[in-house]
Amino acid sequence: MIGLGAVVLVLLFAAGQLLGLRINLTPSYPLGLWRIMPLERQVAAGDLVFVCPPPTPEFELARDRGYLRAGLCPGWMSPLLKTVAALPGQTIDIGELVTIDERVLPESVLRPVDAEGRKLSAFVGGVVPPHHAFLHSSFAGSYDSRYFGPIPLSGLLGRAHPVFTFGP
Repeated sequence: MIGLGAVVLVLLFAAGQLLGLRINLTPSYPLGLWRIMPLERQVAAGDLVFVCPPPTPEFELARDRGYLRAGLCPGWMSPLLKTVAALPGQTIDIGELVTIDERVLPESVLRPVDAEGRKLSAFVGGVVPPHHAFLHSSFAGSYDSRYFGPIPLSGLLGRAHPVFTFGP
């Protein structure tokens, strides 16, 4: 019976990979089933996307702290579900709030510590480099580019489309 359960799980996992299905278990966006849809144009500010984080020390720490789960992206990390807030050439300033080209990014208050009281380091700011994006979530506890900075668009998996979601 355990063998049959394992086979069913493997088949469901394979079907999810082939269909681009992902389960979001983080409060940054509604919980539930999402689908990765092809982005048939250049990525734009405001796009809700799935993107693989680069396997950097910042993301390894994020995984160790539980901000990210294990997944199939490089470094065995799960993809991020975030909104594209800024693109190459745009200027990011970090203060009490984030500004992009001198316009305040709504709901972008920086937290000095995470929910466990561990120190969070803010991104220093600057110009978004070529082939990168600054990612954001309006969820107050989101681990996004406010802390890790712009990330390469080479990890872009596609647009995020809710299939069956609930919550915030």
